Amino acid sequence: MSDHGLVIRDLPQQERPRERMQQYGPEALSNAELIAILLRVGTKGESAVRMAERLLSEFGGLVGLTRARIPQLSAIPGLGLAKATQIKAAFELGRRLAATTEGPRPTISNAWDAAKLVMEDLRYQQQERLIAIFLDTRNQVIRVHTVSVGTLTGSPAHPREIFREAIAHGSASLIVCHNHPSGDPTPSRDDIALTARLKQAGDLMGVTLLDHIIIGDGRHISLKEIGKL
Repeated sequence: MSDHGLVIRDLPQQERPRERMQQYGPEALSNAELIAILLRVGTKGESAVRMAERLLSEFGGLVGLTRARIPQLSAIPGLGLAKATQIKAAFELGRRLAATTEGPRPTISNAWDAAKLVMEDLRYQQQERLIAIFLDTRNQVIRVHTVSVGTLTGSPAHPREIFREAIAHGSASLIVCHNHPSGDPTPSRDDIALTARLKQAGDLMGVTLLDHIIIGDGRHISLKEIGKL
């Protein structure tokens, strides 16, 4: 046994997640086993698998672990900064893959199309982020752009920031989306007021605001669909 901690090779053969992945494929591994492969080394008296199980328990599963920040993770006994950054890097790669589209540019036909485009990027964020989806005359996506990052309770944005980007990319129309870190996508009075300001600015600039979509935890609300646009 290492003086620094239990490594995966110290486990019995049938409990080694790397060997199990090679034999059965990644889909056969539990969440804890996959995280253990990232950790590689546990602590003295605790294997990487057991540490991974403890992390999942302390943060309430994968969703909680995804939301955890690096200082929170690195403060866990036996984890440290290096392992914390490895975990966050793995989650970020998964998020980027989920947001990646191949082939032709996607076409937005309804609110759900737009929500799907940004859901994985927004649903686990602990700060409000405002994202603009710029569209051409056929409602094909030109660009998805993060306009602003706010606090736990707000994402300040000015219409000029959004429409400057829209004009720069030759957009005919746009959809704005932002998240509610609480997970509840119910629009606030500020959300409704921002929508009115953006619609007015868009009418003046000749760039149509098609919708304002609020993203919660796996849910969304379209202000157009509820009659607030």
